[in-house]
Amino acid sequence: MKPVPPANPLRRAPVQRRSAERLTRILDACAGLLDEVGYDALSTRAVAQRAGVPIGSVYRFFGNKRAMADALAQRNLEHYTERVAERLGESGGEGGWRAAMDAVLDEYLAMKRTAPGFTLVDFGNQIPVGSGCAEPNTRVAERLTELLSGYLDRTPDEDLRRIFLVAVEAADTLVHLAFRVAPEGDERIIDETRRLLRAYLGRVLD
Repeated sequence: MKPVPPANPLRRAPVQRRSAERLTRILDACAGLLDEVGYDALSTRAVAQRAGVPIGSVYRFFGNKRAMADALAQRNLEHYTERVAERLGESGGEGGWRAAMDAVLDEYLAMKRTAPGFTLVDFGNQIPVGSGCAEPNTRVAERLTELLSGYLDRTPDEDLRRIFLVAVEAADTLVHLAFRVAPEGDERIIDETRRLLRAYLGRVLD
């Protein structure tokens, strides 16, 4: 499996603190508007107005709204990785891979329920709405491989990358099913997802 190159939707990276704060406001505005009006009705002008910045500031970072949504998805992945790493650090290694798997799934569910715009952009799978792309899940799997290999005392080799990619693809499909069935995620389907992941990972990690 060849690694997927990191996404880079920015025209230019912010250098100064003021520029970084402006980028944060733009992405926060994009996330909020996605929840309110959806992707099709989203516009760079509306984002600029919501963020309180000139329209030129938006175009300084992004060529179009798709690039803006991609950047929001990348930020979601960064936040998700940080949240999982924090959970794992708090656990002190107790519970082994099962506790790690719970942290991975629980933090994903928490972002699905609370992160603005996440329902539409996720980590990049859903824009255009309803589409599926292999790269975002591959990036998630690679991040988890890097993050969990040391925690599990496993070599981050091709086998482990494939194992986590299969787990991520399965969990992604079932979690989206859970949220189609119920707005906050059908708990019975989530429980089945957890059982499925434990059965699969137990075969290869125990």
